[in-house]
Amino acid sequence: MKYRHAIIIVFLVIFFDQALKFYIKTHYYYGQEVKVIGHWFRLHFIENEGMAFGMKLGQADIGKLVLTLFRLCAVIFGFFLLKKLIIKQYSNGTVICGALILAGAMGNLIDSMFYGLIFTESSFHIAHTTAIGEGYGRFLHGRVVDMLYFPLFTVKLPNWLPFMGGQDFEFFEPVFNIADAAISIGVLTLVFFQKRLVHKKVHTTAVTQ
Repeated sequence: MKYRHAIIIVFLVIFFDQALKFYIKTHYYYGQEVKVIGHWFRLHFIENEGMAFGMKLGQADIGKLVLTLFRLCAVIFGFFLLKKLIIKQYSNGTVICGALILAGAMGNLIDSMFYGLIFTESSFHIAHTTAIGEGYGRFLHGRVVDMLYFPLFTVKLPNWLPFMGGQDFEFFEPVFNIADAAISIGVLTLVFFQKRLVHKKVHTTAVTQ
């Protein structure tokens, strides 16, 4: 696979991720939920300050700043690493997984860097774009937009379980976005299929008699 092909994958993921986020941000009020397919696939608009699937790194502004800067460094390093994988002729599967992970990191980085500058606050009123610098937050302090929600089923846990016994357990509870999904698919594919994917291409030459 050529480097430009990997970059095309990266920017396609970013395009669809940002297009959906922009649509949700400018058409949904915060917390609004719309059923797409039955009860198990919904669009549920939330925002988070931190990592994938709504996790956080501390509560203060410094935690948000550190996480955004870490994402920025990871994305810059990711482009160099992706090119190195191609130069060293790793399998197409490895390169595609790397491109998905890079695209996901970059998609959420865009939210963190710029959304606070260009969007008004989301609340009971639908947000809209605004002049740069007049949004709800500062540079590097934007919130990541999440919307994909798949509550596939809910079960009641047995009472003998410690801590959670007798409570309802919902699978799958986290709300996420396309960028999160790209990262997860790339990482999990590498983890479960690393023996098949993570290797360099072997070139054989014909031996003439």
